[in-house]
Amino acid sequence: MDQPPCDRRRSLPLNEIVIVHGVRNWQPGTDPAVAAQRLAASWQPSLVAGYADAGLQHLAVPDITAAYYAHHLNDEESQGVDEDIDRFADDLQEAAYHWLVAAGLPPEPEEGQSWGRMPLRQALDLVARKRGVAPETLARVIVAFLPEVYRYLSAPARRARSRDAVAKAIRESGAKVVVAHSLGSVVAYEALHANTDLTVEVLITLGSPLGLPGAVFDALDPEPRNGRGARPEVHRWTNIADAGDLVALPRRLGDRFSVDHHDEMHMALVDFHTLPMYLSCGLTAAAMAPFTA
Repeated sequence: MDQPPCDRRRSLPLNEIVIVHGVRNWQPGTDPAVAAQRLAASWQPSLVAGYADAGLQHLAVPDITAAYYAHHLNDEESQGVDEDIDRFADDLQEAAYHWLVAAGLPPEPEEGQSWGRMPLRQALDLVARKRGVAPETLARVIVAFLPEVYRYLSAPARRARSRDAVAKAIRESGAKVVVAHSLGSVVAYEALHANTDLTVEVLITLGSPLGLPGAVFDALDPEPRNGRGARPEVHRWTNIADAGDLVALPRRLGDRFSVDHHDEMHMALVDFHTLPMYLSCGLTAAAMAPFTA
């Protein structure tokens, strides 16, 4: 399955991909179409760098269409509400504990203890020591990642509008290659399932939390069965995760989904879990190039 059929390549729109953003991309007060254009323009140089990193300078770099949905998950009232992990609501604390277990917190507490009674900050410190990182680094990851993910998964109307926005971007662009980062991989996964008319050839997930037990995986639509998530109707699915990406847990989606290919990169010491980091890596360019040339 590593080489796409030649006739399939010719059916694709020339140099056209859709990229679905992750968390922290809301642009308040900006028209969604303008926000999408700005995001696409900001990502393009990183993709150019990725093609160079892959030794593909001789190929035309695909033009990016951004699928923007952040305005459906954020508003003025939501800003600043979940910026302090010590003040997380109960449901968000539970999601944080699921994430900490995936990041290295022992799933079973020591005798006489309970994760439910242990302060979230204390559990975070245990994981930080185990992974050799600063506790505040993990706290920043939780604050940056989990609230928006929880907002998506727990609010049906916001969830539906976000999926519709992604499906609309794919449908109107005519693109057959979808690149989805972070929370965007969850939104894209569900959008592809909910819109079976979309004819996507390739799904590339970057830094994806799709397999995160409890906090994400068990809340997916369609619901996983027997520990496996349903595969969307795509011809090829490639997953790329950085070894140090604390959002992409577990890194190998193939243990829970029918992923065709998994790649692991080592860049996060400098640029943690950002989309530009993933786009500037040659692995991402190599995954899409056969389908856009």
